[in-house]
Amino acid sequence: MGILALKALTLSHFRSHLRAELRLAGGAVALYGPNGAGKTNILEAVSLLSPGRGLRRAGPDEIARRPQALGWKVSAVLQSLHQLHEVETWAEPGASRSVVIDGKVAPQVALGRIARILWLVPAMDRLWIEAAEGRRRFLDRMVLSFEPGHAEAVLAYEKAMRERNRLLKEQVRDAGWFAALEGQMAQAGAAIQRNRLAALARVAAAQAGAETAFPVADLEISGPDGPIPAEAAALAEGFAAGRGRDMAAGRTLSGPHRADLEAVFAAKGVPARQCSTGEQKALLISLVLANARALAQDFGAPPILLLDEVAAHLDADRRAALYEEICALGAQAFMTGTGAELFEGLQGRAQFFELREADNASQVIERTQG
Repeated sequence: MGILALKALTLSHFRSHLRAELRLAGGAVALYGPNGAGKTNILEAVSLLSPGRGLRRAGPDEIARRPQALGWKVSAVLQSLHQLHEVETWAEPGASRSVVIDGKVAPQVALGRIARILWLVPAMDRLWIEAAEGRRRFLDRMVLSFEPGHAEAVLAYEKAMRERNRLLKEQVRDAGWFAALEGQMAQAGAAIQRNRLAALARVAAAQAGAETAFPVADLEISGPDGPIPAEAAALAEGFAAGRGRDMAAGRTLSGPHRADLEAVFAAKGVPARQCSTGEQKALLISLVLANARALAQDFGAPPILLLDEVAAHLDADRRAALYEEICALGAQAFMTGTGAELFEGLQGRAQFFELREADNASQVIERTQG
């Protein structure tokens, strides 16, 4: 099994961090300190070493340290299998995010080819009871971890759908124009659905093949009108048949953009939305770990994990089980908590960093644990 890990991480003018430098050994990382000390900001910086808007889904201008708002930068040395890469991402005020890999300007999707990063944050605790949009985003992050090119299919689908929605709102009745756009949506939408189904199959196999303290979730993709086709012809036919209804609504009412991820606590046969808060959290952790196990096989190394405040919401037994699974997986996992005692089970197996606020900026101090 290969290695995927950050060896060095530098933050400049990134949220509460005027400057922070971490030298990393490649294993588990415990970040602890009081609320507001900047722990989650470090996880967010790591998440921006993958395609997209990061774990907070923030715009570039939201990230820059205040009140200066001079822009921000994240630099890292990344070991990806048998290669070392120097990665930089930053944004100047009012500009979009830039990426440079090994000294060359690169698109964000290139980050997904050299690093796979998964995260679990407190905002996701309501995943099973919130609107479908959040679950769809969770599903597509899972898909992206296996297939970085999934983002391109999503962008192509959304671009064609925006144009179709414009025609619907303007009550345009040009069948040829609709057919052309629906053909583009169908091709991209079929790729999206195939990618999603393949990702769920990989995660299901990883759950079935592992002994774990966390519950197995049976997953299924549903649509507002039933199963979503994975064939372009069927999708195109559905778009054409729905033009009248869509024109009345002024938007496209069915398709991959309306997909929902349904989960069932397998051992109990209970939908996740009806489970207790603790069971819902355990199901999320189970899925992230299964995703990581599957990626370890597909990519050749376990992904980098970002687990924000995960220890505080687990009892002692589940916390110990989580640490054992992370260490057995060999993943570099960044975990946050308010106190070092939350990570006692990782003593001697992780790097510990204490975060404090000093001079109106976050300060990072490495601590040696037994």
